Amino acid sequence: MLRYVLRYKRLLLGNFICVFGFIILELGLPTMLARMIDEGINQRRPSTVWFYGMVMVGVALVGLVGLIGLAYFASRITTNVVRDMRDDIFARTIRFSHEEHNAVGTASLITRTTNDAFQIMNFFQMILRMGFMTPLMIIASAFLIVQTSPQLAWMVFIGIPILLLGVWLIAVLSKPLSEQQQSNLDRINSRMREQLSGIRVIRAFVREKFERGRFAEVNNAYAHSSIKLFTLMAFAQPGFSMVLNIITGVIIWQGAIAIGQGQLAVGSLIAFVEYIFHVLFSFIMFASVFMMYPRAAVSAGRIQALLDAKNEIEGRDGQAARGRGQAGVVFDHVDFAYPGNSEAAVLQDISFSAQPGQTVAFIGSTGSGKSTLIQLLPRLFDVTRGKITVDGTDVRDYAVRSLRAKIGFVPQKAVLFTGTIAENLRYGAAEATDSELWDALRIAQAADFVKEQPEGLNSVLAEGGANLSGGQKQRLAIARAIVRRPDIYIFDDSFSALDYQTDAQLRANLAAVTQQAIVFIVAQRVGTIRHADQIIVLDNGELVGNGTHTQLMATNPIYQEIARSQLSEEELA
Repeated sequence: MLRYVLRYKRLLLGNFICVFGFIILELGLPTMLARMIDEGINQRRPSTVWFYGMVMVGVALVGLVGLIGLAYFASRITTNVVRDMRDDIFARTIRFSHEEHNAVGTASLITRTTNDAFQIMNFFQMILRMGFMTPLMIIASAFLIVQTSPQLAWMVFIGIPILLLGVWLIAVLSKPLSEQQQSNLDRINSRMREQLSGIRVIRAFVREKFERGRFAEVNNAYAHSSIKLFTLMAFAQPGFSMVLNIITGVIIWQGAIAIGQGQLAVGSLIAFVEYIFHVLFSFIMFASVFMMYPRAAVSAGRIQALLDAKNEIEGRDGQAARGRGQAGVVFDHVDFAYPGNSEAAVLQDISFSAQPGQTVAFIGSTGSGKSTLIQLLPRLFDVTRGKITVDGTDVRDYAVRSLRAKIGFVPQKAVLFTGTIAENLRYGAAEATDSELWDALRIAQAADFVKEQPEGLNSVLAEGGANLSGGQKQRLAIARAIVRRPDIYIFDDSFSALDYQTDAQLRANLAAVTQQAIVFIVAQRVGTIRHADQIIVLDNGELVGNGTHTQLMATNPIYQEIARSQLSEEELA
């Protein structure tokens, strides 16, 4: 947290200067009031009363400027710090590998970016407004207390150890409660995200009551942990106030005795009581800052864990921007196991090659490793054994950005973003012209329905493309990849939502624009891939067939079984 604050040294200096203005107000007024009473009112000197009155007005104006400045600088620093922190969190999490993302979870990432950052912002506000001021106020007030009446000063300092003990106890007890509270907030966000994403399924199965119960469970857990934490904090304020009132009462009692004995002036007692109030109240405020620290520390630790997380993919990032050998993609005896599960290899000894102009298709039963295999090429995961080369260079020797710039990737689930259709298409190539966008849409068989939209390319898509059908979203995702005109196209089961006619026309259009590119297609339908140059058959993570449709129909039992379950007798002939 300190690292972020020190980025704004000038604002921090302004905040520190304004602290002195506020201290002048709080301690200057009772000092001037005491002198007005003792030197002016008691001595019947109107001119002295007027003089100290004007001084008090001046002190009040200085304090007002300091107070306004303190609020301004504290707000500027805290908002800037939290903005920077959230920028860094987003920049870090957007580079997470699949492994890191799954380990933390989407809900926890959202909580850390929003609520944890908010907790730190509240703590910074208290630190900048009270954390600087209260120690200086305590020191200045203590000096004035001793100077005004040494015989009464010891009563003030008796209460400080009691307050220190209370602060320490609250800090110790609040930390585990804060950790529990933030963990429960993660669970609320996770449950809410899951239920909102699956709202159609919930309604279709009439499970609203069941889901309300599941949400109530995590919500009640959060409420209980919050009640414990806030109850603990609530007991602190009256406890500290009781100590303050007892000490103030005893001092007024002893001060009255001292006045009666002629050892203390009335004005000095009034000022002394004000000083006591500032010492003890400042201590209470400082204690409040200290009590907030465990919650802020928990949040800061959760954010620091994100910023310190090591991306294994980026950790092995190379420097190559382009290949240094023959064109093409080669999978050379590739094995892969998901991180942390090295005993169970998902892919075993996969070897094949693809040259520019070729279409390579992957087919196999559900869970055979098709999508996992294709995700190794853009290094969404890294191979466990063996290697993958692009243009003769191991993908691990490429800079990740350079490697992925070569690839147009269309995932299984078409992901679109809130914004216009044009903005989504330019995700593939920011500099693409409208003409290039329409060309891509025509190739992807999406031009007609885009023209029907109220604003055409400028029509706004809802979150996730919710105002489009599954087939429309898929075609826009395909068009987005085409706009990029990459060296390598990856279609990960990207034609599943298309009817056969649209599928066939789209693939025919693709052939015309991918003559110099390598096309990888993961598919469930034999009709989608039967004209591919290579068809790779996977079964339980192993390559069990590689050839054309005709070759596999003659030699590969697994492919024959898949084809016979989908194609008619005329198509098989």
